[in-house]
Amino acid sequence: MDRRIFKQIVLVVILLGIFVWVKKDSLFLFSDPRPAEILSVNAPKESVKPVKVNNADYKPAAETLDFNRNINNPDRPVILSTDEDINIRVFEEAHPAVVNISTTTLSFSLRRGVVPSGGQGSGFIIDKRGYILTNNHVVAKADEIRVTLADGEILPAKLVGRDPYSDIAVIKVASDKINISAVLGDSDQIKVGQKAIAIGNPFGLSHTLTTGIVSALGRSIENSDGVEIDEIIQTDAAINPGNSGGPLLNSNGEVIGINTAIFSLSGGYQGIGFAIPINRAKEVASQLIETGKVPRPSLGIDAIPVDNQLAYAIGLPVNYGLMLQRIFKGGPADKAGLRGGTRRVTNILMEFLIGGDIIVAIDNEKITDSKKYMSVINKKKVGQKIKIEFYRGKRLMEVETVLTERK
Repeated sequence: MDRRIFKQIVLVVILLGIFVWVKKDSLFLFSDPRPAEILSVNAPKESVKPVKVNNADYKPAAETLDFNRNINNPDRPVILSTDEDINIRVFEEAHPAVVNISTTTLSFSLRRGVVPSGGQGSGFIIDKRGYILTNNHVVAKADEIRVTLADGEILPAKLVGRDPYSDIAVIKVASDKINISAVLGDSDQIKVGQKAIAIGNPFGLSHTLTTGIVSALGRSIENSDGVEIDEIIQTDAAINPGNSGGPLLNSNGEVIGINTAIFSLSGGYQGIGFAIPINRAKEVASQLIETGKVPRPSLGIDAIPVDNQLAYAIGLPVNYGLMLQRIFKGGPADKAGLRGGTRRVTNILMEFLIGGDIIVAIDNEKITDSKKYMSVINKKKVGQKIKIEFYRGKRLMEVETVLTERK
């Protein structure tokens, strides 16, 4: 190494050492172990002094704080909004008629024998004789039904009747325990945007109130039995498992619907709930109380839906409707002269008959598939005359017949 360069390096090292020695009290590294009181690398040591806390240095306030000074003070009353007043009034008036329904279902296992399982939902008293309205799916499989009233009393209940096609059921408890009933409104007067109040037992939390609005009318949903129910009320009032069978009320505290289902990707509330209109429930409940069942009309047919694939495969004149397979002897379709299939066809998935009439409309309502057919027929009554439009070959025809009761 060049002698001159070596001397320069030695000089720089000496000068750096002197600088570090002079500034050692004000230079801190990231790993410096000094106390946490040091806030600035440039702060003199004298400026940072520990503070000793001594409770004896504190003196009590001249006056004790009064946290209750505004409670029940007429000069500072609690002011509620109109919306809050409605919620409180409706809950106080309606919740005594809302009940919690718990069920027990017995199943048999070869390994464990008889195994009980439980379920729960909501309902509301519609008559002081002890009749309670709820959903069919709440009590459909129950071997034992218990009702918990608003005051906490638990009563045994019996099934009066249930209707899977409307998802409505009626149960009954001892009338001497009932002194109140819900006020039933008129669901035909509902408008989108009006207030909607739900009371029920979500997740077993008794008499929970949630509020929202009527979000839409005339929705269609498919129940657990695969039956389509139409003219349904949609609401954004929070509805969760356990709310099923409970009332949906308006601002007057009148029941306008029965909370029955939710649309959810998670299984919980996501802002879309559905309720059966109370006017439909009134009709079904009356029939269940009188006869224990709801007579449902039938056309007496066995049919398959027509779609684009089937229409193209066998050269049908339309790509929608119901192609009749069989006609039940003595039924409405038989009496009207409708014809079933005549030629048997088999594909990979199924075997069916072709050559039968294709129903495309009933009372001017287009029949697109099986769900639409059931929706239209279920709105009719036993003994009602209907007009059927159908294709026989490529010819559009029309016939009338009278509906009979489904067996």
